[in-house]
Amino acid sequence: MIAHLRGRILEKHPNRIVVDVGGVGYDVAVPLSTFYGLADFGGAVALRVHTHVREYALALYGFATPLEQDLFERLIGISGIGPKLALAVLSGIEPADLIRAIERGDVARLTSIPGVGKKTSERICLELKDRLPRPQIAAAAAGQPAIEPSTMRDDLLSALVNLGYHRPLAEKAVATAIKIAPDGDFERTLKQALRELAR
Repeated sequence: MIAHLRGRILEKHPNRIVVDVGGVGYDVAVPLSTFYGLADFGGAVALRVHTHVREYALALYGFATPLEQDLFERLIGISGIGPKLALAVLSGIEPADLIRAIERGDVARLTSIPGVGKKTSERICLELKDRLPRPQIAAAAAGQPAIEPSTMRDDLLSALVNLGYHRPLAEKAVATAIKIAPDGDFERTLKQALRELAR
């Protein structure tokens, strides 16, 4: 089983990256919470990896922190939740916020995540409430370099569409987020767009 990868970023997309490790490219699905902290193309990357084996496929899921991987593995342990949905959950809410939502039984917050219905949200709260990790939440890292608005808009739109939001709604949320935080970096603006979609 592959448990860890260290190498260079060969390809980078909001929901997946290709990591070059000694000339071998590993296709790794990642949540947005991990994507935020990745270096640019060619940069160094180290990921904790969950190897998911199915009858006809082997899929790799990568995480920047032990907490993200822990939550992912707890989520896929719930009946009816597969790796793709677990990844969508981690992409739609920060790990610390997910823990708080589960502790409070905040079904409404969880159902605001694309692909997560009311029954799934209730199941997550019920099954994980007493089995949550207790993280020490780190302070936010320093800001990233500014991104050109047009590139920013395209990247944000791509990320939201990949998360399952309809394009017209995504476009509206992106426009509002850029208006609210015109000088924001990708991560902050994406979070604002997700907040707009959750209203």
